[in-house]
Amino acid sequence: MRAGVLTVSDRCAQGMQEDRSGARARELLQANGWEIVRWGVLPDDEDQIAQTLKEWCATCDLILTTGGTGLAPRDVTPEATLRVLDRQAPGLAEYVRWYGYTHNPRASLSRGVAGVCNRTLIVNLPGSIRGVEDGFAALIPLLDHAVALIQDRPTDH
Repeated sequence: MRAGVLTVSDRCAQGMQEDRSGARARELLQANGWEIVRWGVLPDDEDQIAQTLKEWCATCDLILTTGGTGLAPRDVTPEATLRVLDRQAPGLAEYVRWYGYTHNPRASLSRGVAGVCNRTLIVNLPGSIRGVEDGFAALIPLLDHAVALIQDRPTDH
């Protein structure tokens, strides 16, 4: 299965801060058998995020974003993601938030969304390492099945 990891952060894009959350997301995906075919860092720019997500859908089965999901004025990852989704998967986003909340109440401040663009699952994760780890822990039991459904492959239900 092919994955992309897109970090959204003004500071990382400007080289002022290391992209630790994106690196952690790639590590977790690879440790669970995913091939990382796309990764990158963008500033908090809605048009650039939406364009990149749309382009990556041609080569990825899954795209995880990290960052830009909070309440700050420049946090626009959910809005950019909604622009490219064909269908939302609100249960995934709600579950990621709930799972994170069980470890840190501030996880409920995330506005991340999830859904399908063409045959690619896109999930927004928070921009912290802990947010990525909690989000991934919530998602990992579901990812293979979700992607199989999206791609109309046989499943166990």
